[in-house]
Amino acid sequence: MQGKTIFIIGASSGIGHALATTLQAQGATLITAGRREPEGIQSTHLNWDVTQPAGDLAKQLPDTIHGLVYCPGTINLKPFQRLSVADYQHDLQVNVLGAIGAIHAAFPALKKAKGASVVLFSTVAAKLGMSLHSSVGIAKSAVEGLTKSLAAEFAPSLIRVNAVAPSLTDTPLAHFLLGDDTKREAANKRHPLGRFGAPTDIANMAAFLVSDQAAWITGQIVGVDGGMGSVK
Repeated sequence: MQGKTIFIIGASSGIGHALATTLQAQGATLITAGRREPEGIQSTHLNWDVTQPAGDLAKQLPDTIHGLVYCPGTINLKPFQRLSVADYQHDLQVNVLGAIGAIHAAFPALKKAKGASVVLFSTVAAKLGMSLHSSVGIAKSAVEGLTKSLAAEFAPSLIRVNAVAPSLTDTPLAHFLLGDDTKREAANKRHPLGRFGAPTDIANMAAFLVSDQAAWITGQIVGVDGGMGSVK
């Protein structure tokens, strides 16, 4: 990743922080955006709450960006009757509309790279019907549609667009699902490979997709889910 400039939105914790750590070790120049500056990461940090308009974000970016990774997400697990329209709107804003804002802002710089990569995040719940997941399932399904549409539209500009679809991963966002030994053991047993995910499992795939090693991959939804999405 030497000589590459990568823009990561949501690098302060979880998968985003693991990715920033990985890319930093590989020699990438990092630009980060979010409400908090990531600890232990050397980057040019831009303050941006993804629930708000991107505003002048584009003016703060360099002329050339080789990769954009949009990491913010939600886990709002409730029965359908307990989810309000506002809940769905919030999940769409964080997962989809925030990504659209970031891509809009970065597009000219990505195009100038003549071989850039955009990586978004879906979930195994967009593939499998999972109880209590209607809000996040809708939002992440929209991410998958956006991924494939932009992959087609951006291909002439040599911008690749892919998404990673994890299963349950040990991040602060998922703490309530892994809060004690009983929950963690149950989560392990639900996955064919016998364990839930670590942030580095997902970050390693994102780092690959944003690299030149994935130069002929676009429009893909890559499951990194311990087999949950395809193995029974």
